[in-house]
Amino acid sequence: MSGNTGPTKPQIRVLIVDDSAFMRTALARMVISDPALWVVATAASGTEALQKIGTLDPDVITLDVQMPGLDGLETLRRIMAQFPRPVIMVSSATLKDADTTFSALAAGAFDYVPKQLSPTSLNLFDIRADLIAKIKAAAEARHSRDHFILTRKPPRAVDLLMRDASPSPPAIVALGISTGGPKALEEILPALPGDLPVPILVVQHMPVGFTAPFAERLNNLCAVSVCQASHGDIVQPGVVYIAPAGSHMTVDRPTNLRTVICLSDGPENHVHVPSADVMMQSVAFAFHSEAMGVIMTGMGSDGAQGMNAIHREGGLTVGQDEPSCAVYGMPRVCAEMGILDRVVPLSQIPHEILQATRYRKTNVS
Repeated sequence: MSGNTGPTKPQIRVLIVDDSAFMRTALARMVISDPALWVVATAASGTEALQKIGTLDPDVITLDVQMPGLDGLETLRRIMAQFPRPVIMVSSATLKDADTTFSALAAGAFDYVPKQLSPTSLNLFDIRADLIAKIKAAAEARHSRDHFILTRKPPRAVDLLMRDASPSPPAIVALGISTGGPKALEEILPALPGDLPVPILVVQHMPVGFTAPFAERLNNLCAVSVCQASHGDIVQPGVVYIAPAGSHMTVDRPTNLRTVICLSDGPENHVHVPSADVMMQSVAFAFHSEAMGVIMTGMGSDGAQGMNAIHREGGLTVGQDEPSCAVYGMPRVCAEMGILDRVVPLSQIPHEILQATRYRKTNVS
């Protein structure tokens, strides 16, 4: 069929899996509200989903975390083993669902969207823009990753700028990350030693209710201490502070020996709360050339202005490379601005931090 009334077939085929008929209908309506997306089918169970994936070959799957019988996590594992493709988990913001969601991300899920509501809430449609954006990003990432696998070359670090080295190593690391972040952080943070000589501040875009269990999960995996940041925390070396969802995180440095974390709900003109830009700009102002900025996988441009501030102050800036990103959005913007000193694969980011801070392993008897 052809005509000039628009495309005759959607670009992205989506399978929706949820045991709730209400949720299947609501999610399907959100998806088809965008002309680039097509709901190829829905499934009420994990078993039904596996059958339909084999015959319909969807580009992207949305998958409920909690389902009777074959639950979301086990369904995901079978999808990854039999029909690997992007899966977006649909999760409630409960402690149990949050933990399962992080396990799903570690098992290969592309991303997640939170329900954060009762099944009858009209606020369900508040997630529509987030859901559509993540489905499109997942489909694009699948295409880019397939192309990368065909043309793969050994990754290497890239020196983009040759600037005079700072006379002193960084005193703090400011890290911004979004889509693909939980899995990436679970890979790099456990590679850091417990006696890391600097603190790390992290803005990971997450919904309210997810950052505390995520910090606890990371803390159990890492030699460094990981916590959700609290207002008034005295920043300590060897500690990773995760900004809590719903609050901006900044630092106050009244003396060179004392740095305090500040949490607030302002400024209000930011899409993301917390914002990597707000955190990084604060770090640049407080630490100048002693700041190190790291920008990693994620959609959008949050962190670009913050990385630019660190770059202007003479701090070190490092970006994750395209092949190792789930979504090459945030690092791409920084690279195109010409503000990155180094571009490295995900696996090399811990080395960059240790090298910059001149870390030397201490012998403990």
